[in-house]
Amino acid sequence: MKESKQALESFSSGKVSTAVFRNAIPAMAAMLMVLIYNLADTFFIGQTHDDLQVAAVSLCTPVFLLFMAMGTIFGIGGTSVISRAMGQGREEYAKKVSSFCMWSCVAVGIIMSILFWVFMDQLLTIMGVSADTWDFAKSYLMIVTVCGPFVLISNCYSNVLRAEGQSTKAMMGMLIGNLLNVVLDPIMILLFGWEIKGAAIATVIGNVVGALYYIVYFLKGSSMLSISPKDFTVKDHVCSSVLAIGIPASLASLLMSVSQIVMNSCMAAYGDMAVAGAGVAMKVTMMTGMVCIGLGQGVQPLLGYCVGAKNWERYQKVLKFSLCFAFILSVVLTGLCYLFTDQIVHAFLTDGSAFDYGVTFSRILLSTSALFGVYYVLTNALQAMGAATPSLIINLSRQGLIYIPALFVLEAVFGITGLIWAQPVADVLSILLAIVLYIPRYHKIVVDN
Repeated sequence: MKESKQALESFSSGKVSTAVFRNAIPAMAAMLMVLIYNLADTFFIGQTHDDLQVAAVSLCTPVFLLFMAMGTIFGIGGTSVISRAMGQGREEYAKKVSSFCMWSCVAVGIIMSILFWVFMDQLLTIMGVSADTWDFAKSYLMIVTVCGPFVLISNCYSNVLRAEGQSTKAMMGMLIGNLLNVVLDPIMILLFGWEIKGAAIATVIGNVVGALYYIVYFLKGSSMLSISPKDFTVKDHVCSSVLAIGIPASLASLLMSVSQIVMNSCMAAYGDMAVAGAGVAMKVTMMTGMVCIGLGQGVQPLLGYCVGAKNWERYQKVLKFSLCFAFILSVVLTGLCYLFTDQIVHAFLTDGSAFDYGVTFSRILLSTSALFGVYYVLTNALQAMGAATPSLIINLSRQGLIYIPALFVLEAVFGITGLIWAQPVADVLSILLAIVLYIPRYHKIVVDN
C-alpha cells in the first residue's frame, strides 16, 4: 500500500516525460504481449500448412473481442472514476469502485459464456463461417468461451491497477498470461498435434493464470483498492459513473467485433482464402494499433488524476507530450510494418492466393495507421475528463456509424478492395471527429478553469 501511495506522487509532481513513460510503457508492453499472443495463435496454426484453420481463427477473433470489450467497460470506466477519486483524496470511494468492477466482471463473464455455448450454431452462422471452416471454428469457440470471466477480470485489472500508480503490476498479469499462452501454443498445436483445439486450450490457460495474478495481488493486501465483496455496491453513483465512461470506451472494442463479423461475412463471398488474407492483414495493422492503444490507456489515469486534482498546468503538459510521442511512435511503427509486409504475411500464410490477398489488404490498411497514436491519446483524454457523451460519439463512429456503412458503400463501388478501404476512410473521419469534439471540452474544463 505504501508503494501505491509513492507511485501516485509521480502523478502530481516530477518530470512530465518520466511520468508519461512510467505509466505508458508498461501499458504498451502489456498490449504488445496481447498482440504477440494474437499473432502466435495464427502463426503456429499457420505452421500446420492448413489455411482453412487460419481462416477459422480469423473468423473467431471477433467473438473473443466481445469478452475483451466487456472487460473494457469495467476496466476503462473503473480507471477513469478511480483516478479522479484518487486525485480528490477519496480512497474509500475508490475501493467501492474497484470491488464493483471485480464482481461485475465475474457475473457478466459467466452469463456471456453460457449464452455463447447455448447459441453457438446461430453465432457461427452470423459470423459467415463456411462449411469448410465450420468444425474448426466451432471446436475453437467451444473451448475458448470457458474462460469468459477470466478474460474480463484480466482486461479489467490490467487497467484499474494503473489508477493507483501500479503500471508495472498492471502489465505483469497480461504479460504472464499471454507469455504462457505463447509458450503453450507450439506445444499444444504442433507437438501434441491438437492443432486449432490446442490454440484454444492455450488461450484458456493463459487467461486463467493472468486473472489469478490480479486476484492474488489484491488478496496479499498490496493494494490501496479492494475486490472484497463487503466493499461491493452499486450505490453512491458507483455503477452509473463506471458505466458512463466504460460503455462508450468499450464500444470501440464491441463495435470492432461486430464490424469484423460483418466484414468477414461480406468477405466470405470472395472465398476462404480472402477471409484468411483479410484476417492476417488486420493483424499487421494491429502491430501499430495495439501499441498505441496501450499508450492511450497508460496516460489516461495520469490525465484523470490531474483532472481530479484540478492541476490544469500539468494536464496540458502531459497531453502535449503524449500527443507528440504518440505521433512519432505510430509513424515509425507504420513504416516498419510497410517495409516488411511481405515477410510478415508470409509467416502466417502459405497459399499463394491467400498471401496475395494478405499483402494487398495490409498495404491498404497501413495507409492511415500513422494516425492511431493521436487518435487513442485524444479519446483517452476525453475519458479522463469524464466526458461520457463525446466518448460515446467517437467510439460509436470509428467502428460503427462510419465504418459499417462504408463497408457496404465501398464494396458496391470497388468490390473486394472496397471492403478493406472502408477502414482507412473510417480512420480519417474519426480522428477529425475526435479533434472537433475534444476542443470544446478542453476549453470548458481546462482553459475556462
